[in-house]
Amino acid sequence: MTTNALLLAALALAIALCALCTKLSHRLGIPALALFSLIGMLFGSDGVLGIPFADAAMAEQLCSLALVPILFYGGFGTNWKTARPVAGRAILLSSAGVFLTSALTGLFCHLALGMSWWEGMLMGSVVGSTDATSVFSVLRSHKLNLKGGLAPLLEVESGSNDPFAYILTVAILSLKGGEGSLAGLFLAQVGGGVLCGFALGAAAVFLMKRLRFESEGWQPIFTLALALLIYALTGLLGGNGYLAVYISGILLGNAPIPHKRPLVHFFDGTTSLLQIAIFFTLGLLSFPSGLPRVLPAGLAISLFLALVARPAAVFLLLAPFRMPWRQKLLLCVAGLRGAAAIVFSLVVAAGAPGLERDIFHIIFVVALSSVTVQGALIPWAAKKLDLVDPDGTVLETFTDYQETGAARLVQLPAGALLQGAPRFVADLPLPEGVLIVEILRAGETVVPSGGTLVKEGDTLTLCGEEESLSALLSPEIQG
Repeated sequence: MTTNALLLAALALAIALCALCTKLSHRLGIPALALFSLIGMLFGSDGVLGIPFADAAMAEQLCSLALVPILFYGGFGTNWKTARPVAGRAILLSSAGVFLTSALTGLFCHLALGMSWWEGMLMGSVVGSTDATSVFSVLRSHKLNLKGGLAPLLEVESGSNDPFAYILTVAILSLKGGEGSLAGLFLAQVGGGVLCGFALGAAAVFLMKRLRFESEGWQPIFTLALALLIYALTGLLGGNGYLAVYISGILLGNAPIPHKRPLVHFFDGTTSLLQIAIFFTLGLLSFPSGLPRVLPAGLAISLFLALVARPAAVFLLLAPFRMPWRQKLLLCVAGLRGAAAIVFSLVVAAGAPGLERDIFHIIFVVALSSVTVQGALIPWAAKKLDLVDPDGTVLETFTDYQETGAARLVQLPAGALLQGAPRFVADLPLPEGVLIVEILRAGETVVPSGGTLVKEGDTLTLCGEEESLSALLSPEIQG
């Protein structure tokens, strides 16, 4: 009992410290995600508390699962109307960009660091993608609104490129073991992920539009269950679950489903806790005493990625597009490597236990230096390159954004929403942002709640913005 209490106290202290670090990170200019890892290191075997944790398989499973809601919410929070103009460039970077970055980094690891071809290509594949968790965190925490559609471009690229890095990593492991082909695995994973993402995402939209829960609190739980189910079913069918949940998140986030704002608040809190869990767990798993041994290799790979591989991928692949060099340069700075790379390194460690190099700690150094240095440089670089839009808001990139405008009060006969039968307020098909503030019934005023029954003959007083109310009101009523 005492041991359990101590572990619970240590867990609560870790979460509280990580939460407080979000305030400290703004003052120090260091991304909070890096501080989460440092706290994990302090709690770990080599740290102050000395909590023994060396189960890499468990860490990989926990972190892989935690990435599912994060990627789903990354898609859910992407405003497709804003992202559509840059989607082609983002997808090009998330697919071909991963392969080019991985190939260049693998070549560097072989020629400059003396790794074998196989080990070098594994190292390159693990760090091939930019990290969605880190990019989302930097953009949103700094409320960084970027010119030229760079914010949605980074959102879509980082949200969709983790599956390609994962596929490449698994493919190289399979080829080493003499199993399958790269082309076959790629088609199965990407094709299955895309098909399942659209098909299961469309089914989820169909359900969410029609289901009504007695309490709004159940809708976020149901949505989270759907995301996990889409991930699991896609994996069972041979597709890439990460890609599927990201696509389904885009479909759900851009569909007119009811009570979307509670979903945003739920996933904001949930994904923040999961980010703490991922980076803290990875810090807990690391051994700081072993970092000096891998520090030269880790820093060399991190520098090569930042100064050669990422710029080569960005400038070569985006050459056909008419983009100013300043925008491309900022895309290079924003190529953060983070939790996904470390999680994928655990996949490699499990699938190839005979590696000569300590790939986990090397990638840990790469990710930590990338998040710490590059993550802190993004706001500074955006200002220096004159790519910060002072008149807009970064929230335009996300689906929880709403234009601010004057609210109106209008009255509407309840019969227009009842469809022939009494309905509870919570079950009425109201657009997002429209509230019922009172019900007039037989000359009396009823203050509504979600469980108030609306009847034929009632008059509803609605509050909302013009655009939201126009979906309910006929031209005659609006006049």
